[in-house]
Amino acid sequence: MNINRRAFTKAGLGVASLAALGGTQALAGPEHMIRKAIPSSGEMVPIIGLGTNRYGVDTSDAARAPLKAALERFHMMGGTVIDTAPGYRTSESVLGDLIAELGIRDDLFVATKTDRSGGPEDTQAQLQESQAKLKTEKIELMQVHNLRGWKEALPVMREWQQEGRIRYIGITTSRARQYEDFEKVMKQEDLDFIQVNYSLEQREAADRLLPLAADRGMGVIINRAFGGGRIFNAVGNQPLPAWAEDFGCYSWAQFLLKYAVGHPAATLSIPGMTKLHHVDDNFGAAHGRLPDAKERRLQEKFFDSL
Repeated sequence: MNINRRAFTKAGLGVASLAALGGTQALAGPEHMIRKAIPSSGEMVPIIGLGTNRYGVDTSDAARAPLKAALERFHMMGGTVIDTAPGYRTSESVLGDLIAELGIRDDLFVATKTDRSGGPEDTQAQLQESQAKLKTEKIELMQVHNLRGWKEALPVMREWQQEGRIRYIGITTSRARQYEDFEKVMKQEDLDFIQVNYSLEQREAADRLLPLAADRGMGVIINRAFGGGRIFNAVGNQPLPAWAEDFGCYSWAQFLLKYAVGHPAATLSIPGMTKLHHVDDNFGAAHGRLPDAKERRLQEKFFDSL
């Protein structure tokens, strides 16, 4: 049975009021939100950030209004980390406009990426383009997207970091076939962050990359915490296991997010959120507590039995 995110979320909540709110704790105040430290600095960030792959829309009010509402709710809930990329079509420009309209730039931790392999000048130009599109002089985190041009990009990024125009640097991947090369870069470069796919469905990163990040003092941003789609179909309409409430879990989205960011090496996850109910539901995962090692094994056993 095919099931979309909306139906998937409601199936895990069980009652209409929880389906509307994304869990009883989803609207709790930001002062109670779970945060983790960035290893290289000790700076604390919320464990739920915002992925913006679907923010690459046109300039019409019809296209942007829902995104502006979601971004405003994200900020209201205490969210700070927003991850984007030049490769996400117009996302950088859309975010730059919406952030400026909402007047919330000073409260945010903005992350974007480089993806050019034409040499230092090409990277320099792309960084300047990202600054202009995002309407900001300083970018909190600059990452090399899927390792594309990393040898040329990292030295330029370090120069910008020394000049105070970038605070943190890192690399990203969402593809298991890149893990071998990714691991090599992690071993030879001093990085503040890595970004990698990790979920109940796709656990390979836990074999080597996540332990290595912990050993090297690198923060970890989790992408694709909902996996590649099989999770939604596998869970179907069945209710959450009763023991999920033990760690403050009231929807399937929260179940998946708490698993991913519950890994000791994980710093935060960046699910996509284009609708208000996505924000409300996902932020439920930032409240209560995270599953411990025993509970995470129970989550794995449950998923593997589906």
